Amino acid sequence: MRRRVLLSSFVGSVIEWYDFYLFGVASAAVFNVLFFPAFSSAAGTLAAFATLAAGFVARPLGGIIWGHFGDKVGRKRMLVLSIVLMGVSTTIVGLLPTYSVIGIWAPILLVLMRLVQGISAGGEWGGAVLMSMEHAPKRRGLSSSVAQMGLYGGILLANGVFALVSLMPEESFLSWGWRIPFLSSAALVIVGLWIRLGVEESPVFQRDRQREMQRAADSPKRGLPLVEVLRRPRNLLLSIFLVLGPFAASAVYGTWIVSYGIDDGFSRSDILNAVLVAAAIGLIGQPLFAGLSDLWGRRVVVGVGAVLQAVSIFVMFSMMDTGDTTMMYLGISLAALAHAVVYSPLGAWLGELFPTTQRYTGASLGYQIAGTVGGGFTPLICSSLLNAGNGSTVGISLFITATCVLTLIAVFMAKETHRSAL
Repeated sequence: MRRRVLLSSFVGSVIEWYDFYLFGVASAAVFNVLFFPAFSSAAGTLAAFATLAAGFVARPLGGIIWGHFGDKVGRKRMLVLSIVLMGVSTTIVGLLPTYSVIGIWAPILLVLMRLVQGISAGGEWGGAVLMSMEHAPKRRGLSSSVAQMGLYGGILLANGVFALVSLMPEESFLSWGWRIPFLSSAALVIVGLWIRLGVEESPVFQRDRQREMQRAADSPKRGLPLVEVLRRPRNLLLSIFLVLGPFAASAVYGTWIVSYGIDDGFSRSDILNAVLVAAAIGLIGQPLFAGLSDLWGRRVVVGVGAVLQAVSIFVMFSMMDTGDTTMMYLGISLAALAHAVVYSPLGAWLGELFPTTQRYTGASLGYQIAGTVGGGFTPLICSSLLNAGNGSTVGISLFITATCVLTLIAVFMAKETHRSAL
């Protein structure tokens, strides 16, 4: 059952994040042209990234909703519901008429589907990570990294499929080719749903739930998970800042860099392939660095990773500005490697900061708030900083460094938990 749970967490997360990040790739390469054509090129890109940010804004709401019911009725049911919701909204995006067909309703419906995606994604990460780690009494970092690998797998799959369809002639690609990755989500969701329905509920949750039911007669007014988390907000705040830097950096090298690379003279296929390679590096690095955090502790690995992440963004832009394709590949890959170091232990660390009755809510809410601020608005901020700096990327690099400094501060303030019992 433990192996089935890990498989379910990985495959389900791949599908969820494929759907979510597919929208990000399309925002940089397609939506600015097809859904916001009335704007200038720069304004259209900003509008497309603002739509992308809408999904991140909705993620904390999803974290609260899924977290509440995940802590009350169980992790498994919420994971099943989230993958269905994500698949339906993504498939609808692939069917939407463009601006030239229905006018202003095209971007409105696009934003609406992005909000649904965000609500769904808000519960996916927490549920998948908790199912993995709560089924594994030991080496929780390594076990939770399987769900984390699903995020990279989703990025890898989204960029890979989009890279393939981008090889089509430009006219065919913009006419109907871009829809193929979104419509493919329907088949993927059926596979993920079949796998998830075959796993058992978390044993840690079941034991704790039984204890709570036994205590109900003496303590009938147990607080809501969200209220309990907010009553002692220290761990929630630490969770937000722990993930803030990694989220902001991944939004740069994993999403925004597509738009920047195309404007910088690289072909769409080259920049998408570079992000593809970076995602593969992150996928491989997850279990490695998460396993090291089980041995050395979360603080050491995340702290070192935060420093490397800040430096890597400067290096990435320097390599890309040479105009050499090989250097561009290498720069994005180094940023992805640094991200794997800082990000891989965070699933376990955030979960370990909260008790079982608050874990889904606390970990999800902290992660999703950081995702909204660090991931959702970073592409928009980067485009604005680039325009303000007349094409200079120094402001962007300093912005990412600032978020990594906040992560580093949280690293030293958070409790070391890798040997603590759940």
